[in-house]
Amino acid sequence: MTTSPVWHPFTQHALQPDAIEIARGEGAFLYRPDGSALLDCISSWWVVTHGHRHPRIIQAIKDQADTLDQVIFAGFTHRPAEELAKRLLARIGGDLAHVFYSDSGSTAVEVALKMALGFWRNQGAARTRIIALEHAYHGDTIGTMSTGARGVFNASYEPLLFDVVRLPFPAQGKEEATLAALADACRTGEAAALLVEPLLLGAGGMLTYAPEVLTAMQAICRQSGTLLIADEVMTGFGRTGTFTACEQAGVTPDILCLAKGITGGSLPLAVTLCTRAIFDAHYSTDRSKTFFHSSSYTANPIACAAGVANLDIWDEEPVAERLATLAEWQSACLARLRDDARFTHLRQCGTVAALDLVTPDAGYLASIGPQLYAFFLARGLLLRPLGNTIYLMPPYCITRDELDGAYAAIGDAAAFLGARA
Repeated sequence: MTTSPVWHPFTQHALQPDAIEIARGEGAFLYRPDGSALLDCISSWWVVTHGHRHPRIIQAIKDQADTLDQVIFAGFTHRPAEELAKRLLARIGGDLAHVFYSDSGSTAVEVALKMALGFWRNQGAARTRIIALEHAYHGDTIGTMSTGARGVFNASYEPLLFDVVRLPFPAQGKEEATLAALADACRTGEAAALLVEPLLLGAGGMLTYAPEVLTAMQAICRQSGTLLIADEVMTGFGRTGTFTACEQAGVTPDILCLAKGITGGSLPLAVTLCTRAIFDAHYSTDRSKTFFHSSSYTANPIACAAGVANLDIWDEEPVAERLATLAEWQSACLARLRDDARFTHLRQCGTVAALDLVTPDAGYLASIGPQLYAFFLARGLLLRPLGNTIYLMPPYCITRDELDGAYAAIGDAAAFLGARA
């Protein structure tokens, strides 16, 4: 039995009764109370970008805590929120004009769905259908679970979920089927929005698709007036090699969701960016057209200050070069396993790499998953496979030797666990 009263996320406590205590973090490493280190190969659930406790971000947090810690954001504002919003809009460009703050990736997407539905309702249009991709994962709130793939993540909550139009995933060679299904879904005039993870699906298996597909999907949406929502909660802030994944497709969505890396991984914060048209649909002397969404900590000043410091790092440090170098290292490491029959479906999107260990029971609940996790921990690595899918999404400060060591452990894991099978 567990000795702690804490209920941990995505954890089966009957199989993992005791959590691993972490005392501090620095750079690409996490440290236990006894001083032993874990190389954080997954950026602590995809949030840490430049490394743990980047000094500029930590100093900004300390400075902001000395002046303003929290204020209600309904009818009030503060400098960090204003500055962060303006700088995000300036960096991303396109038609995005307004920024709505929330607390997590799930809420950022939930806000986006509500914006899209409110946009049409406030204009008197009966467009309420949401379109989403097969294998998608958008979060754990009711709306985001509804738009995510149905399965182990949300089976218990099925009575709460609404139906969506599901498109086949645009795997290589099957892109036309996806685009044809999208065109059919938009043709009815009932679609409010298409929600996608651009270029890289996260919890759905680290699946990749080409930028040209995203470009084509936007074109289809525009022809029918369907809104495009880009869930860049995981892909934003450089993971795919550019500040946003949409950049690679030349796409500016109608609504853009960002979270995880927005504070460099230091504090929870999220934003949902939208066009002026979406804001204007809610702008009225009729109070019933107000956008009814909030959270108590909306635009927390300390979190916003961390976000501003993160953008300072992007503006003043060679982040683009770090992304390119890490992507090159990932490619070289993957290449060494290309002809290894123990692995299949090797893939990469920018700084993120993934591969599948060949096993009889593939998928998120594959029995090999917990064994891989335990093996990597024993080797001083935080790698949290998605079943038999092993992925690496490290902080941008990781060194080549550290990354090489992680890939060596992946090869060793396949040999060790294969010998035991």
